Amino acid sequence: MNKRLHVLAVLAVDVVLVIVFCAIGRRTHDEANALVGLATTAWPFLGGLAVGWLTNEALYRNKSVPESVFPAGVIIWLCTVLVGMILRAVSGQGTAFSFIVVATCVLAAFLLGWRAIYGVVRRRSTAA
Repeated sequence: MNKRLHVLAVLAVDVVLVIVFCAIGRRTHDEANALVGLATTAWPFLGGLAVGWLTNEALYRNKSVPESVFPAGVIIWLCTVLVGMILRAVSGQGTAFSFIVVATCVLAAFLLGWRAIYGVVRRRSTAA
């Protein structure tokens, strides 16, 4: 797979996981308006995800491996949470402390977790 397709695949995994996080949250709270509601919930975090990807690229141009836990994963995760919460607050969506804690933990598990698993699998397949 060429580098551009690889980076797009990594980005796609992040986008899907952010949408899954939002869908789980909406489902947990039995919120209505499936598609419109999901878009309303997801856009701040997708905006944060975009800022994270851009920040990682600006800081580590051509040196970063976007599927790495550190620094890429950490930068992308922190920006997704921080910018996502700021955009939620500005747009009048909830930012209760408990939500911030849950979002931070779940997005860490999602955005860092898949990278950690990928790294282990990749190292094992390279060693074999």
